[in-house]
This record gives sequence, structure tokens and C-alpha cells, in this order.
Amino acid sequence: MNKLISLAILAGGIVLVVIGVAATKSFASDVSRFFTGSPTDKAIWMMICGIVAIIIGLAGLSRGQPK
Repeated sequence: MNKLISLAILAGGIVLVVIGVAATKSFASDVSRFFTGSPTDKAIWMMICGIVAIIIGLAGLSRGQPK
């Protein structure tokens, strides 16, 4: 059961990273980048949370079963 949860967290993390990367190419991000030099905070936070979720998912999958 723990492996299934870890796999779901890993998949959610991958989805967040993909959506975050797509959000950096949006019109709102282009406008934000024009004025501030960086994409929108939403895009950055989605990528950060996605990377953290991927790390947690991989750690859960690599952890051995207790005896």
C-alpha cells in the first residue's frame, strides 16, 4: 500500500512540474518576465512543489519493506 501512495505522489509531482513548465510559457508569465525578469510566482511554486513531490515519491519507492 505504501508503494502505491509513493507512486501516486511521484505521478502528482511529475504532473506539477509539467504544468509549471507550461505556465512559464504563458502570456501572464511573459508579462511578469517583462517587468520583473522572472516568471510568475505560481509557475515557480508549481515547479518547486513538483520537484519536492518527485523526491518524496522516489524516496518512498526506494525504501525497503519493514520485516
